Order: sequence, then C-alpha cells, then structure tokens
Amino acid sequence: MAAPDMPDMAGSLRLMEEAFGFFHSAALRTAASLRLADRLADGPRTVADLAADTGTDGAALHRLLRLLASRGVFQEVQEVQEVQEGDADAFGLTPAAYALRTDVPGSLHSAVLLLTDDMFTCSSADLTETVRTGESAFPRVFGTPFFQHLEADSAAREVFDAGMAAFSGRLDDVVAAAYPFPDRGTVVDVGGGRGGLLRSVLLRHPGLSGVLFDRAAAVREPLLATRELTGRWRAEPGDFFAAVPEGDIHLLKHVLPDWSDEDCVRILRSCRRALAPGGRVLVVDAVPPPGNAPHPGKDLDLMMLTALGGSSRGPAELDALFARSGLRRVRTLPTSGFASIVEAAAD
Repeated sequence: MAAPDMPDMAGSLRLMEEAFGFFHSAALRTAASLRLADRLADGPRTVADLAADTGTDGAALHRLLRLLASRGVFQEVQEVQEVQEGDADAFGLTPAAYALRTDVPGSLHSAVLLLTDDMFTCSSADLTETVRTGESAFPRVFGTPFFQHLEADSAAREVFDAGMAAFSGRLDDVVAAAYPFPDRGTVVDVGGGRGGLLRSVLLRHPGLSGVLFDRAAAVREPLLATRELTGRWRAEPGDFFAAVPEGDIHLLKHVLPDWSDEDCVRILRSCRRALAPGGRVLVVDAVPPPGNAPHPGKDLDLMMLTALGGSSRGPAELDALFARSGLRRVRTLPTSGFASIVEAAAD
C-alpha cells in the first residue's frame, strides 16, 4: 500500500496521546499519593473541599482531576449541594477510581505506587540506551542492580513488596480456580512472597499441603497463618537458584520475568530436581501473544527490560527455557485475569 502524502488526523492524534502517556501515569500517581479515592468513598465532593482536605491548590487539583476524569479515573458530577448548576467543579468515583481505595478487597493503590515509582520511571527514561545496548537501565541510573538496590533501601523494598502483593493478589483466586490441582500432594510456592497464591490454592483444595519458599525477609509475615490452614503449610527460607523444597506442584508466579534467560534456567532446574514423579511446574505470568493486539505482557516486558534485564516471555521463549531445564510445556491455560498458567512436566 502506498504511503499517504501526510499522516491522517486520527493517526496523528493517537500519536500525541501516546506521547502524553507519562503525564497520565504521573497524574495517577498523584491521585494515589493524595488518597483521593479514599476521600471520595462517601460520595462526590467539591474540588474546594478536597483541596482543603489534602492541603493542595484548588485550581491545580481541578486540572489533575479533569485529566483523570477524561481517562475514566474519577468523574465530574453535578450532585453536590455546593455546586451551582452548570459548574462541574465536583468529582466522584468511577469503577477504576474505586480500585484506588486503600480499604477495599483487591485494592490496586500499592500497585499503582509501585508501577509509577522512580525505580521504574527513571529507568524507562533511559530506554533509548537500553535498546541500543540490550542492557538494563537500572544499574546505569541507580548505580546498582535492581535487587541489590532493594536490599540496601528498606523503603524501596517496602514499596516493592506491597506493590507486588497488590499487583498480583487479585490473580490468586483466579489461578487457584483455573488449574485442576490434584486432590493430594505438596504444592511449593517458589518465590511466593507472603504466600497469597498458595493460600488460595490450599483453601480451595483441602487435601493439599504447601511450602512457602522465598527469601527469609519475604516469608516473615505469611498470609497463610489462618485457622483454616493450621498444620497444612510451612514457610522455608532459601535461595531458589541453589535448591527448592521437594513437591508435586511447583508454582512460579511472576518470578521468571525478573531474571535473565540464564538465571531462569537455574531456577527451573532447581524445580526440576525437586519435582516428584508425575509432578508439574506451573509458570503464572502475562504471556504476550504474537501479533499486534495490546496485551499487559508487552507493557511488562519493557518494564522488565529496563529495570531488571528480564523479560515477559511468549510460548516459544518459554519452550526454549524448558528445554534447557529438563522440562517440556504440556499446555497453556488462559485465565480471566491478565496472566496465563503455563504447565510444564519433566522431559
């Protein structure tokens, strides 16, 4: 097809919208930092009221909310007594804004603060050099690799742990329901953090027992310490590059994208060595499909590239890792969330 003499207007407007994307995430972060959704939990409020409550400039706050409302986060309303007819100077929640509340199940407040943190935004600003070299921007920007930075900065670690829990928490029940777990056996949550996924699996499958395996600091306050699960699980600290506990099912949720291919092979080999006969490794990740369709895995892929040097891998890339690790892909199960369950067995 011959190229047009000049770009059409729709294409040009779309390009400009993409270029403004960093302002959209900055506005979302500001709303999360000010906890605007919490302040609107009881209903719409005027900008003047919100400004007084947050200690912000009313005019600037209005402009922030107006932009977010144009993108479906918050909405201008006419339902507040102080607002005169024709003066849309009050805002309320939308379903997206509701998810920013800190007091609701499945809140994404901490996830938004993580995804818009300097750890990622500053790294992404150096994306051009990353594309030139293929190397993570994070060490260039922060002077140390990502996980070493987290070990040295307790505040950054807190943001990361809370954000990851919120980012992936809503997926736990979805995965536990989507995969046909066996009636009996041991499930090992490798790099499982506080154990949200393992908790959901054990609650749905009362015949299973579990092991939560991660860094010592990560497993100190597990979500599994409930009456219903008493005696059915244990927490075990360790290094998944060296070895993991034996089990029938090894879960790897949002673990492999953090690491290079070589590191992923080391992790998968640890799981393969500890896998019981007939056992399975379940990789739970956003698996980007081929083609032009939008997919969260494609966004996460660039984030992993710039910050950690990792990757959101598609089916063929996962197959290559499995082959090097003594595993083979059995099937890929979609879920109602943004991630898929990739099932692998011993080769």
